[in-house]
Amino acid sequence: MLAVSGPIARSIGDAIGLGSTALTVWNIVRWPVVLVFVVVIVAVLYWATPNVKQPKFRWISAGAVLAIVTWIVASAAFALYVSNFGSYNKTYGALAGVIVFLLWLWLTNLALLFGAEFDAELERGRQLQAGMAAEERLQLPPRDTTVSDKNEKIHQEDIEKGRALRESHGG
Repeated sequence: MLAVSGPIARSIGDAIGLGSTALTVWNIVRWPVVLVFVVVIVAVLYWATPNVKQPKFRWISAGAVLAIVTWIVASAAFALYVSNFGSYNKTYGALAGVIVFLLWLWLTNLALLFGAEFDAELERGRQLQAGMAAEERLQLPPRDTTVSDKNEKIHQEDIEKGRALRESHGG
């Protein structure tokens, strides 16, 4: 969005008769727009991905702020490293762009997991303070138990097959 949006803003500005004014306005407005977009994506990600019924939908949480700040710092540091110190093009040739992108995605995933873990630990702390038995795991009900029920059924069938094999002495 950041890289491609400049030529698109110029084309739209030329089409509606604003020309370089549209590009100037977009250059100012794009960072808050990207930040809002990232906050919405992280909020939906943190609400939808864990298989637990969330107490409520939060647009922003402490873990989301931590994840976004960590992601921005890690991305800036990685960009500095790649542009000044990395020799990916010499090492990987034409695949250097793919390798750099995959490394950046890995850093992004680490930042998002860091924020999600932070939110989970805050929730666990709230549950412990409320007197709930959350020493080992969060006490939130699962959103869907279909897969875990199916896996438990398969596990029990495997146990029964193993018991039958043991009792028959392999016969």
